[in-house]
Amino acid sequence: MEEFRIIEPSPVLASCVKHYWLLKTVGGGAEVARTVPTGMMSLIFHRGNRLLSVHENMLHPRAFLCGQERTFADLRYDGQINMISVVFRPAGVRAFFDLPVNELAGLRLTAGDLGDKELAALENSLTGTEEDGMCILLIEQFLMRRLIRLAGHNLKRIETAIRLINSGEANVSALAGAACLSRRQFNRVFSEYVGTHPKEFSRTIRFQRALHRLYTNPKISWAALAADCGYFDQSHMIREFRTLAGYTPGEYLAVCPPHSDYFS
Repeated sequence: MEEFRIIEPSPVLASCVKHYWLLKTVGGGAEVARTVPTGMMSLIFHRGNRLLSVHENMLHPRAFLCGQERTFADLRYDGQINMISVVFRPAGVRAFFDLPVNELAGLRLTAGDLGDKELAALENSLTGTEEDGMCILLIEQFLMRRLIRLAGHNLKRIETAIRLINSGEANVSALAGAACLSRRQFNRVFSEYVGTHPKEFSRTIRFQRALHRLYTNPKISWAALAADCGYFDQSHMIREFRTLAGYTPGEYLAVCPPHSDYFS
């Protein structure tokens, strides 16, 4: 049995937190799930059995801050899973963690790694709290205590660039111009807020856009999908899918529903 829920954040946090999700599984044999880059960082808490990273042959920490992912990962789970995830908006993490987020890509950092006593206390509280609503309340209280006002001028520039990327713009010079920054300044500031360079972020969002198109229009042709999502051609799209998902588009659809975490 599996239960998955999405919970919206409080309005005061909504500009930085996209949503929370909760996943519970009970019984059953070992399963393997493939994750793909979403363009968003997350804070994850395991209250049940932890997931095993197949490639690393390593269990996930009990709680950790997850940097931007660059490629797919296979995760094995067995028995009782009870997870809560805080999904941050692309530029949201810096509102709660005073960290060089551009150095976190591909990493899973625990409270111990971060030297973060408040996060460690939250982890302990969630482990001892069974009611989901109370867990979300504890998480929101933690986030509200840490919420800081980011430098408004740079944040507005990065949010402008993200909106353009969401609409399909991927030219870094055009994005830098819209942000009123030189290309070099733009690359630096963007990565400081989002945790990855604009070119890599655009690549992930284009992939997420393709998943969303496949969900909303399952009969679309591969050529039309490539053109709609900004790929040079169908071959380019296939190569990008293999890099980010480990499958061609057709192979992906055979094993995974075409769901976009970013555009959902």
